[in-house]
Amino acid sequence: MDLGEPVTSASLAARLRVPTGPLFFPVTAYGPDGRIDLDACRAHVRRGVEAGAAAVFACCGTGEFHALTPEEFQECVRAAVTEAAGRVPVVAGTGYGTALAERYARLAADAGADGLLALPPYLVVAAQEGLLRHYRRLAAATPLPLIVYQRDNAVLTPATVVELARTEGIVGLKDGVGDLDLMQRIVSTVRGEAPGDFLYFNGLPTAELTQPAYRGVGVTLYSSAVFCFAPEIALAFHRALDAGDDPTVRRLLDGFYRPFVDLRAKGRGYAVSLVKAGVRLRGLDVGEVRPPLHEPTEEHVEQLGQLIERGYALLEECQEGK
Repeated sequence: MDLGEPVTSASLAARLRVPTGPLFFPVTAYGPDGRIDLDACRAHVRRGVEAGAAAVFACCGTGEFHALTPEEFQECVRAAVTEAAGRVPVVAGTGYGTALAERYARLAADAGADGLLALPPYLVVAAQEGLLRHYRRLAAATPLPLIVYQRDNAVLTPATVVELARTEGIVGLKDGVGDLDLMQRIVSTVRGEAPGDFLYFNGLPTAELTQPAYRGVGVTLYSSAVFCFAPEIALAFHRALDAGDDPTVRRLLDGFYRPFVDLRAKGRGYAVSLVKAGVRLRGLDVGEVRPPLHEPTEEHVEQLGQLIERGYALLEECQEGK
């Protein structure tokens, strides 16, 4: 799929179905004045693509979608598309109420994105029929394929996901709830009532920690925030998981990912701000997070630096042991 090839649901799904690397959710970079730093955004995306990302999910949760104006959003998506240069798909976030989500979807399409990730609707707790109307409206707003992000106030029943899978333009479900019983029932029900190429993603923070369990219910795709600041570790884990290299998977889980999750749990919003701190520690100044998020404490940033060093040392040990 080069820059001149039209994007279809089938083409995006085909590229995501068998990824060659983790799915990359870049942070959004800000300068000292708090404005978008497009040069740093481009550098961050470029490094991720060159490191082996299978796809770029721009301006999503890790990219602080909630904090961006529509104009900033479109600039960032366009920058990601430019840097990806057709080598990997670029999927852009969208969200809020239906009308505004449609607007963001069109901005993403105009910026050249290959697909959309629909974050939960803003604030309201809607019934299943309302959520279905919302996502169908959004899927119809542009030709871009749509992935629905299940989390928070948008938790779907298996019957609703069947209807989503039958909707033109909706290609997948990303799960940020972590209820494996629900996911197994969703996967099984869709398989029986809407057979096809519907995609499933593990969208929990630090998804690597739960990915072995998700694979057990047929969910092979996952987002990797760690890839933002430690791509070599994320790639090694991805390869080990795909190859069935359980010893390497366990060593990375026990020695790096679980301690990282423990550290992430020490502050609200750390699923974003701690990742951004990790990018800065690795040499790229992407600025701080915007309110209402806050920066990690100095102690926690220091602990993160030590953990990253430990992770790379562990990676060398794993490689030497082969």
